[in-house]
Amino acid sequence: MSSPVRVGVFGLLGSGNLGNDGSLEAVLGYLRDAHPDAVVDALCGGPEAVTARYGIPATRLHWYRGEYRTASRAGAIVGKGLGKLVDVFRTAAWVRRHDVVIVPGMGVLEATLPLRPWGFPYALFLLCASGRLLGTRVALVSVGAARIGNRSTRALVRWSARLAAYRSYRDELSRDAMRAMGVDTARDEVYPDLAFALPTPDAPEPRPGAVCLGVMDFHGGDDDRARAAEIHRRYLDGTTAFVRALVAEGRPVRLLTGDGCDAPVVAAIRAAVDSPLVTAAEAGSLADLMRETAAADTVVATRYHNLVCALKTGTPTLALSYAAKSDALMARMGLAEFRHPAREVDADRLLERFRELEKRAPELRRTLAERNAATTRHLERQFAALTAALFPAPDTTPRETS
Repeated sequence: MSSPVRVGVFGLLGSGNLGNDGSLEAVLGYLRDAHPDAVVDALCGGPEAVTARYGIPATRLHWYRGEYRTASRAGAIVGKGLGKLVDVFRTAAWVRRHDVVIVPGMGVLEATLPLRPWGFPYALFLLCASGRLLGTRVALVSVGAARIGNRSTRALVRWSARLAAYRSYRDELSRDAMRAMGVDTARDEVYPDLAFALPTPDAPEPRPGAVCLGVMDFHGGDDDRARAAEIHRRYLDGTTAFVRALVAEGRPVRLLTGDGCDAPVVAAIRAAVDSPLVTAAEAGSLADLMRETAAADTVVATRYHNLVCALKTGTPTLALSYAAKSDALMARMGLAEFRHPAREVDADRLLERFRELEKRAPELRRTLAERNAATTRHLERQFAALTAALFPAPDTTPRETS
């Protein structure tokens, strides 16, 4: 009898980002259905949260606990530097215990938000290099990618992709970006975001006139550091003015987040508008977000996975777009014209687009129903391809005996 396949999952999981955890949940569902005997554990950002929520053993991604805090003191700088060395051996030892390692979705090959090369890009490179050296198949599954300006980050991301045994992307732009950065993508496929594989929870009938607004602690991307404060102020002022206009019409507005760091934006909007019509959801998962968006007439959202949840529930949605991945998602789902730039939120123009969204809501709901059905079929092909690539059937041909 052959031993069970040992599968690892890797990423910034359990760290408070609902989209990342939703991608993990989708992959765990696939493994339960297609490979129920697989033994699964994680190397991740929040091991305690992953174990508590999903019931799998988990190990901390970085040896140095302050990896994502700015190091200003000498001790912290030394700790970070030592951690880089220790993580070489920790990562290799973890990878060696597995037959397969899956990186489930997420924007692991992009820098659309501020990112330091020696943080997660370095960790991903260690994973992929260890897999290649030790014979463990590493799969980047329905991941996001974007062209990267920083040379060090770009090099780490490029080599990570080259060393992986399997790659698929969540949109054409991601595959094009990796090709432009020197990765041979001839055999790489594009599939929908993994979160579309999650079950759609039951939800009540939409509340008449209710609007969900998904907000984000947005300061621009990796190349916007010099004007991050200006971008954030414009984003916050624009979204606040939009909420104030809706409240003036007596419309209930439900504020959504997708990461713990978004809470100050919710607090700032509620304080500025000061109305009982403005409430905040306490979502702990993408399922919670889907229930919220399904109960709304319309959704306006910034975070990528807030958009995914709204579109998956068939709710007419307008994207406050901060990256090309949001534009690609809206186009895939048939709502390409309903976008507004997150870097330059103009409340008047946003309201104009929003009015058009509401006017065409019945038509858009029909479009989303059709696109969601096609997306489900496409993801079924993704999981079949993943099984073929990573879990080859055992050879049952009888051996000849002498």
